[in-house]
Amino acid sequence: MTTHPNCKINLGLHVTSRRDDGYHELETVFMPVALCDTLTIESSDSFRFSQSGIVVDCPAEDNICVKAYNAMRRRYPQIGEIHIHLEKNIPFGAGLGGGSSDAAHTIQMLNELFGLNLSQTALCDIAKTIGADCPFFILNQPCYATGIGDLLEPLNFQLPLSNLQFILIKPSVFVSTSDAYRGITPHASLIDLRDALKQPVETWKNTIVNDFETTVFQKYPVIAELKQRLYDTGAMYASMSGSGSALFGIFKELPTEKLPFEIYRSQYR
Repeated sequence: MTTHPNCKINLGLHVTSRRDDGYHELETVFMPVALCDTLTIESSDSFRFSQSGIVVDCPAEDNICVKAYNAMRRRYPQIGEIHIHLEKNIPFGAGLGGGSSDAAHTIQMLNELFGLNLSQTALCDIAKTIGADCPFFILNQPCYATGIGDLLEPLNFQLPLSNLQFILIKPSVFVSTSDAYRGITPHASLIDLRDALKQPVETWKNTIVNDFETTVFQKYPVIAELKQRLYDTGAMYASMSGSGSALFGIFKELPTEKLPFEIYRSQYR
């Protein structure tokens, strides 16, 4: 069984408060994007994990797909031995949620492969134990997210993105999420993000922000320069995704030139 776990981008991101347990509350809109890994799961005589593509330098037992398998098997011992192969195309440490997507798709595939017939709610509950944004990839539709990114509300309106073009770029720098949070002062959002996203994309530049850009751009000026490069080549809106370092631009027409560190371009449908 093979599937293609996709990534996401954040349309706006506000860090609204810091909880007593050290986690931060946020407000954002997650949007799925069709830059994908390839995940294959097959029954096997013994458990195996293998990978290709972008190298994820960690022991197999620490891979998030393996963690998802172990979480499912603890709950449902009827899940048998399998071989997981992950072909990694989504950059990690980029704010694109590639690892969380791989975990969520592993959970969904095990549900199907072993006939568990779990509800979407049950799948989300398991995904939440792996990572805060994993449940989003169970729903895999534009969602307004609050809490630590785990409280999801599918948008009840159509984003004004029909026939627009997207570019993703991933600079050759790694941004630590903990470093990105360091220096941020949580604050209540000054706008209703959902209302702002209903407006024409041309207006987003003046209303929709990612709070992480303040601290990340100070430490990594190259990311700020690349965001400006997106605007210079005609982007209607550009932003960092999550805590970075990936950026995206939304265009009426794709630029003819290839941008530095570009990893993906496509039309929104």
